[in-house]
Amino acid sequence: MTLQLHTIDFVIMIVYALFIIGYGLYHAKRKNSEEYFLAGRNMLWPIVGISLFAANISSSTLVGLAGAAYKTDTHVFNYEWLAAVVLVFFAIFFLPFYLKSKVYTMPEFLERRYDKRSRYYFSFIMVVGNVLIDTAAALYVGSIVLQLIFPDTASWVIIVILAAAAAAYTIPGGLSSVIHTEVIQAILLVIGSIILTYLAFGQVGGWSGMMAGLDAKASAGEFTNPDTGIVLNSGQEVLSMFRGSGQNWYDFFMGTGQGVDGFMPWTGLLFGAPILGFYFWANNQFMVQRVLGAKDINHGRWGALFAGFLKLPVIFIMVLPGTLAILLYSGVDISGINYQFADGTICQKLKDCPDATYPVLIFDLLPKGLLGLVLAGLLAAMMSSISATFNSASTLVTMDFFKQLRPNLTSEQLVRIGQITTLILVVLASAWAPFIAEAGGLWEYLQKVLAYISPPIAAVFIVGLFWKRATATGAFAALMTGFGVSIIIVWSVIATSMQGDQALDFLQFIDNIHFLHQTFYLFAICCIVEVLVSLRTEPPRAEQVENYIWRKELITAETEELKGMAWYQNYRILSVLLLIATVIVVWIFR
Repeated sequence: MTLQLHTIDFVIMIVYALFIIGYGLYHAKRKNSEEYFLAGRNMLWPIVGISLFAANISSSTLVGLAGAAYKTDTHVFNYEWLAAVVLVFFAIFFLPFYLKSKVYTMPEFLERRYDKRSRYYFSFIMVVGNVLIDTAAALYVGSIVLQLIFPDTASWVIIVILAAAAAAYTIPGGLSSVIHTEVIQAILLVIGSIILTYLAFGQVGGWSGMMAGLDAKASAGEFTNPDTGIVLNSGQEVLSMFRGSGQNWYDFFMGTGQGVDGFMPWTGLLFGAPILGFYFWANNQFMVQRVLGAKDINHGRWGALFAGFLKLPVIFIMVLPGTLAILLYSGVDISGINYQFADGTICQKLKDCPDATYPVLIFDLLPKGLLGLVLAGLLAAMMSSISATFNSASTLVTMDFFKQLRPNLTSEQLVRIGQITTLILVVLASAWAPFIAEAGGLWEYLQKVLAYISPPIAAVFIVGLFWKRATATGAFAALMTGFGVSIIIVWSVIATSMQGDQALDFLQFIDNIHFLHQTFYLFAICCIVEVLVSLRTEPPRAEQVENYIWRKELITAETEELKGMAWYQNYRILSVLLLIATVIVVWIFR
């Protein structure tokens, strides 16, 4: 297999890049800090929903989904449908408190519920997460694709160029530029994914051809995992999202062992994955900032639920192409596309470099012209993710640190600080991106980093909203405990990878626990610590927590407000419809 890009493809990519930068600058808003960081809090629900979807289904997620589907079949989609459930929970319970409080950042909300200690810690973690997870991963994906096109160009040069292109409209334009460009990019991304899926199905003979091919490979024993003992005997089992329950209680506790699915045990899906989803959609400044820019609570809720609906077709247009690649490329020599590992060697087989699955699909299946358009969409998604993380991280640094240290700064000065911060983050993310290649797979990298940083944050948000007795000291103790335990987990990973069986027994034991189980145990520990410490300290004043605690009376008052709305405007009815649609999709791939 060789790579061939025609002149028309290059022209389309260049024209689109210039268009999207100009479009972002055209929609720039920077008169004051509210316009720059939150787009003037005037976004309508379709824009909010599409922006949430585009920011989530970025280039890193798109490439990661296809690669993970090639490695583990379709059950990577569990993360996607679960997002719809989390967004319903978010829209009902958390979103109203965020919008009514008129905060700029999630750490600012945490300070109002607890104190400054929690705010500073969370803000620091968020900035680090934005650099290590979202921005660096998007740059890494962009470097993969462009290095296939320009193999003689060093990856660090490509990364710097990509970061500079995204910063070109983010630094001057703020959140308004980010959101408006995301809408265009999401539409192009979905169209490109639909075309690619159509062509891939055509290659294997449609749905029936796919099932026949998967059945044949299953009968030949190609879906037997020697590490877990799981054997997939049919195409239907290959498409199933639920596998492996283990053989004993130890397997159940660890999430590993014979008969346990190594990618996502059902226990990890039940207990750990929702915590990652809650942090990503309900606590992460990168995502929530779009909702904070909504015109009002209704538009925020409709937008969040709309994003949930958009997540469901992902199984068909972004996950299944990776599964189809099992039939199309499992024995094909792909050295001709020049996909390089971190040490510079060329990948020979797709099974050894699953992150190349999506690039292989588009370069092999798409005709000239259309290839350039889809590549433009992929790079557009990458720029969307980068620009969004730049903006959210600069918001955190500006509002949670500089404004707190110097409260007399003018609105214009805050905007300038945000722009300078974005420039610094460009440099840091560009420096870190090349190291992702050593993590063993993009999707695994993304989920594992989230597993280490999200449980303490999710714990203090959830406990704080539903338990009025939770104190600031209890929350800070939970955050510090979570940080300490996360360090131990990371230590176990490093020690066992470097020392193997020579590492300390308790470090090997921790490392053997599936990361989704680690997520749940860390979350439970932080909740317990917060409750115990809160009970040993003075309760917060009633007026301090009154506007930040969920109460049944709020549901009663809201019911009265909803009586005058049409059914298609009632977010409760829309939530039920979203949950029903989710159940239907999950049932198809059960």
